[in-house]
Amino acid sequence: MVVWSNAERSAISGVWGKVKTDEIGPQALARLLIVYPWTQRYFGSFGDLSSAAAVLGNPKVAAHGKILLGALDQAVKDLDNIKGTYSSLSQLHCDKLNVDPDNFRLLADCITIVVATKLGPSFSPQVQGTWTKLLAVVVAALSSCYF
Repeated sequence: MVVWSNAERSAISGVWGKVKTDEIGPQALARLLIVYPWTQRYFGSFGDLSSAAAVLGNPKVAAHGKILLGALDQAVKDLDNIKGTYSSLSQLHCDKLNVDPDNFRLLADCITIVVATKLGPSFSPQVQGTWTKLLAVVVAALSSCYF
């Protein structure tokens, strides 16, 4: 069980209020696929991912990025039940999609980078620490069926 202080809840809410999911999600997923090209193997149905330009211009990457950030919205809305929120997604990614759970951490890092770039100085080290805690809890929840 993760304990969230009022300051952490406020920081998460503050960051999330500034996040444009239709912008951040596609950029974060594209960054994942470009920086860590081996993750592309899970997206074979997305078509051309052969170059950075192809990834950035791929409408399926953009659409799935929005879905990913929509799922993160669920965690932000229910900070006290993140593991429960992601139990079915963990099962799906483990049993059906066979996704390497380390990829969840890589995606979390990409989300953090994109958010930091967008928010600039308002994404202070203290805010980043709280954001990193949130994403670590999400990664643990998504990885729970693997262990």
